[in-house]
Amino acid sequence: MGAMEDLCVTECTRCPALVDSRSRIVNGGGPEDADLLFVGEGPGANEDEQGEPFVGRSGTVLDDGLRNVGLERGDIRITNCVRCRPPENRDPKKDELANCRGYLEREIASLDPEVIVTLGKVPSEHLLERSVAVTKEAGDLAEVRIDGTPRRLLICVHPAATLYDRSQEETFENALQRAADLAGVADSEGGQSRLDGF
Repeated sequence: MGAMEDLCVTECTRCPALVDSRSRIVNGGGPEDADLLFVGEGPGANEDEQGEPFVGRSGTVLDDGLRNVGLERGDIRITNCVRCRPPENRDPKKDELANCRGYLEREIASLDPEVIVTLGKVPSEHLLERSVAVTKEAGDLAEVRIDGTPRRLLICVHPAATLYDRSQEETFENALQRAADLAGVADSEGGQSRLDGF
């Protein structure tokens, strides 16, 4: 199947500040034919250490949220806008996002997901190319062209937001539920159980 081999960036020195701050490049994880692709901002300390996306507290919140809508981490693919940890976990800069954009586009093209779910402000704005009020727009579905191909993109709050602000939990859950429904992965309940959501 080797297609996804291309998606593993093994050496990249385009962003000097990130090369200095990373201990490794963190590539996307999950099945090569997943219907849902979750896109975060960039690796933090835990991700940088373990070489996997979303493994710290945010990862736990995401795993719990997925489970609540009938999904497992193994059902989805998850990646980041930048694959190297920014110093002090600062937001990636415009040029860093641009430097890494090709890797993300290649991953999206290869996966060809039903829905791309952006986790938080940075990935939402990066892929929609506009400013996004994430809390207000969470759960909204947008059509966006990525590398010339139309894609469905669902805005979601970052899992960590729920740790700092409990009121975000429902927003997060609802967006995940919508993602599961859109990808047609959560109709094991018989499909009728979620009518209240529509």
